[in-house]
Amino acid sequence: MPGYAKPCKYCGELVPPDSNLCPYCGKVGPTDSFRCPRCRAPTQQGQRVCMNCGQPLLINCPRCGNATFFGNYCVNCDAMLLVTCLGCGTEQPPLGDTCAKCHKPLYGGKK
Repeated sequence: MPGYAKPCKYCGELVPPDSNLCPYCGKVGPTDSFRCPRCRAPTQQGQRVCMNCGQPLLINCPRCGNATFFGNYCVNCDAMLLVTCLGCGTEQPPLGDTCAKCHKPLYGGKK
């Protein structure tokens, strides 16, 4: 039996609870809670660090360069928070300066 519809955390429209994309705004994970990108512990917008592993949750957006909470999207420019490795082309969250797959610098030696 399907569950009750939940509000999209981005636009507020009601969506099925198992939705991967919001059918109204098109954003990823409309009903998922925010989670730490390193340890997957639940987090909330406004936290500066993960209370489980200490991962900083305020990062600079790869697109606009402004500080933002580490959710799925930048709170300033609305861009998805992903970077593409210059070495292997893997898309990943901007957790560090090196690629999680090939371990080469993500930013071509500069950030």
